[in-house]
Amino acid sequence: MSNAKVYPGGCHCGKVRYEVKLDLSAPVLACNCSMCVKKGTLLSFVPGADFTLQSGEDALTKYQFNKKVIDHLFCSTCGVTSFARGKKPDGTPTVAINTRCLDGVDPQTLEVKHFDGATR
Repeated sequence: MSNAKVYPGGCHCGKVRYEVKLDLSAPVLACNCSMCVKKGTLLSFVPGADFTLQSGEDALTKYQFNKKVIDHLFCSTCGVTSFARGKKPDGTPTVAINTRCLDGVDPQTLEVKHFDGATR
């Protein structure tokens, strides 16, 4: 049985705000790729349909690197990357949530799984 709940989240300055339905009882990923290790993200992936951007589309700046298949989005005011957009291999939209940017969630309470993105 899924423990999915709806969580609000966003960037530091508040321009980017969203709601996301996800299960935080599942492990979050700590990736060691060159991007994630510098940002310190703890990621949870959700289908695009489980993510609603409420405000701030116009404040987002896109950055791509490596294979250029993920839109790493950050707030152009405060610089925080609270989520990224991409597609699964079958083409369905997916969103990577930086769980550190969810309101009221203590990252130290999350189960962390390490992912080797540096060698992929």
